[in-house]
Formats: sequence, C-alpha cells, structure tokens
Amino acid sequence: MSLIRIHGVQLEVRQIEAAAGEQRRAPIVFLHEGLGSVAMWRDWPDQVCLATGRAGMVYSRRGYGQSDPVPDVRGASSGRDGLRVGRLQPDYMHLEAWEVLPELLRVLQIDKPVLLGHSDGASIALLYASRYPVQACIVLAPHVMVEDISVRSIAQARTAYESGDLRKRLARYHADVDCAFWQWNDIWLDEAFRRFDIRGDCQRIRAPVLAIQGVDDAYGTMQQIDQIRTTGKHCVLQKLQQCGHSPHRDQTALTTQLIADFLAPME
Repeated sequence: MSLIRIHGVQLEVRQIEAAAGEQRRAPIVFLHEGLGSVAMWRDWPDQVCLATGRAGMVYSRRGYGQSDPVPDVRGASSGRDGLRVGRLQPDYMHLEAWEVLPELLRVLQIDKPVLLGHSDGASIALLYASRYPVQACIVLAPHVMVEDISVRSIAQARTAYESGDLRKRLARYHADVDCAFWQWNDIWLDEAFRRFDIRGDCQRIRAPVLAIQGVDDAYGTMQQIDQIRTTGKHCVLQKLQQCGHSPHRDQTALTTQLIADFLAPME
C-alpha cells in the first residue's frame, strides 16, 4: 500500500503484480463505489487479476479509505489553495474521470488500461472511456442517469447511517467515515443531481464494454445498462439472477468468470 499525491491530495493506492510467467497485458484499474475504498474490495481484485493473468491497481478516491479527507465536507462548495472543499457538486464523477484519474495513471505509467468500476466507480469508468483510450471498460451496476429507485435507496441509507449500524460497519474501512458517507449521500440527495445523465457520453466510447447488473439491484433498474450505447466494437450486457447492487459480492464466481471470458481474447 502506498500514498500518491495527485493535484495536492494524497490518495491510497494498492498495486497487484501479475502472476509469474504471465505475458504482459494491459493492467486492470479498479474503481470503487460511492461508499467504497481499497479495503472494501477485499481480495476480489486479486482474484480477478489471477483469473485474467493481469496486473491490477486499486485506489481510494479523495475522502475514502486512507486517502486525504475533504475539508468541511458538508459546508458550502468552494476552492481553497487550488483544491475544492465542501460539498461535492453534480459534476464530481466527471472531475474524477477527466482530471484525477488521468493524472494518477500518468504518474503510475499505466497506458490504455482495462477499467473495472462498481456503481459510482462504474460511471467514472464510462466517463473516462468516453474521452481517453482504454483496452476495455467493465462496469458493475453503473449509474448512467438518476432514477427514483436510486434516490429512495440512498435516502434509506441516510436513515441507516444516522440511526442504525451503518456508520459502525463503514468505520472500519475509512479513516474519516463521516467524510466518506456525507460526500456521497448529500450530493445524491441534492435536487441538482437529478440532472446527472451520461448516456450521451457513453455514445462516444469506442472500446469494448461489459456491463453487469443484478436483477434485484435496489439502486437502479435494468435501464441503467440497457441505456448504454457505444460506438465501439461491442457492448455486452449481463443481467444476473439472485443478485443485488454488488455482483462481485452476490455472485462472485460468476462475475469473475464473465470478466475473465470477456478479456480472454484481448492481449
């Protein structure tokens, strides 16, 4: 585990080596969900790298895991010493995809990676792939637009955090758990965020896309992956039974196999 400074912010990064003897292939970059972190992936990135014969990189976005927190995370959004502070704005995933991630990959000398994102991380992967070259884009339960079901579930998460045990369960994964939770929850429940819609950006993706979603996803309907349209070689949709918002946790073996099969023809 290491800390890498990007645009004045220390980000927690974990790198996974490819198995000995594997030929050099594009590494997989893992992008976590709205309440995720390096630690919350557990050992699944290692399983995917082993199954695909690739190296990997996992990082925690600002305010998550052991990365630097966002000052005054529930205050007014502003700039301070060149850094944004306060509440996130509706373009926070665009900024991650188009400003932070490209610089992190440049520093780590990762060129044309495979992006693998979950939830918010999946949306960030799609946005990055709409502007920058990638070998492939793999998205688990992405958000390409805001639905009522998403807002309802996120409102329920707020109740669980304030009066249930969600805060305690998340605290083990984040140095500043309140920063991690509120930066995600506040913006998703902001009326301005209702306009979030990246379907047009997806149409500019040229790389192969694999989109996986559970049919029991409480944070989005199947429209989230049905609405992905790209100009690339192919876009594969997989809808998993007995699976909720986290295919890699609810259907681990199947999700890993689908990813391995999808990447198998690619060097």
